[in-house]
Amino acid sequence: MPDFGGAELDAFRIEARAWLEANFPKSLRGQAPPGEGPEERSADRDAWKRAMGEQGWGTPTWPKSYGGGGLTRDQAKVLAEEMNRIGAYNPIGGMGVIMFGPTLLEYGDEAQKRRHIPPIVKGELRWCQGFSEPGSGSDLASLQTKAEDKGDHFLVNGQKIWTSGAHLADWCFCLTRTDQTKKHEGISFLLIDMKTPGVEPRPILLINGTTPFCETFFTDVKVPKENLVGPLNGGWTIAKRLLQHERQGISGAGQLTSGAQAGAVGGPPLEELARRYIGVDADGRLADPDLRGRITSHLMEARAFQLTGLRAAHESKSNQGPSAVSSILKNVGSKVRQERAELTVEVLGHQGLGWSGEGFGEDEIAATRAWLRGKSSTIAGGSYEIQNNIISKRILGLPETTQSK
Repeated sequence: MPDFGGAELDAFRIEARAWLEANFPKSLRGQAPPGEGPEERSADRDAWKRAMGEQGWGTPTWPKSYGGGGLTRDQAKVLAEEMNRIGAYNPIGGMGVIMFGPTLLEYGDEAQKRRHIPPIVKGELRWCQGFSEPGSGSDLASLQTKAEDKGDHFLVNGQKIWTSGAHLADWCFCLTRTDQTKKHEGISFLLIDMKTPGVEPRPILLINGTTPFCETFFTDVKVPKENLVGPLNGGWTIAKRLLQHERQGISGAGQLTSGAQAGAVGGPPLEELARRYIGVDADGRLADPDLRGRITSHLMEARAFQLTGLRAAHESKSNQGPSAVSSILKNVGSKVRQERAELTVEVLGHQGLGWSGEGFGEDEIAATRAWLRGKSSTIAGGSYEIQNNIISKRILGLPETTQSK
């Protein structure tokens, strides 16, 4: 579909504004989208999710034939602007939207798309990712979870680790070994119903007091042959593409703004928080000049990252999806969010050391826990060092090894 411009785009803005005014509950204005834990239910939240799902605007640029919005990227940008104007959030998200859906649209067969894309578009099902294993983290291709061909089905046995939301998920997109004689060429991409007998997720308690991750066990799990995505032993190619989507999603590229969305920790804008806890001088500037300089530097870097992410997102839509640039965005985005979390805790002073108790506000405790949680962002989706290797080889074209003379 060609991009609209001029009068057509103005007409769509009027349409989007009217639809949002009619369907977005004012009680949800300014609220953040649901997090990685169990969703907080309410009549207004349910109504908003249902409306966006039926309209397809939770996945605005996905094909309309599968329930998506069918919008051009310019229309999607207008929609985002109108949502931001009234403080509306996108209620359709998760791994199905960020990672699996775009990958299935590219690699899945028609039956798989018809079956799985519409529920993702409507936010009806939750997906989890079965990639990492206890002995296969950075070297993911060494995974050992086996899927044996049993004629009309695969029999899966093995263990995955750090499976985000597995205890809440309906389905899992999973990498399995279907050929023991080859490494990368012996991996297949399977879709596993989490209600299948033999699937057992066990939540892992993290240092910040949450349990977003699980270790997941597969014991004689029967997976129908139609749940194989792509060719047998062709899963590594699909996995690499999905990881590009994941890294771009983890980076938060194009999503960092001033205000409450400026970082993973949420809460008020960092500069506003600093004025509240540190105070200002006679000229209305932050009283601590060193901290003032570091916050300013951080805000500039966050804004530059946001603009770079928006540009990369537009380029990815016209160049068949994200590229190795997602590794750059993932690394920079992780650092930006970690720096904001650290500055927030520094600004809070002794109030940033709270874990519980009446002496600390909810926002203060949340900031401390977000600071701890954020330390993992340079590991999730491929470690900082792995991304640097990808950047050096696939973007800079550097050789894999250097021989000394």
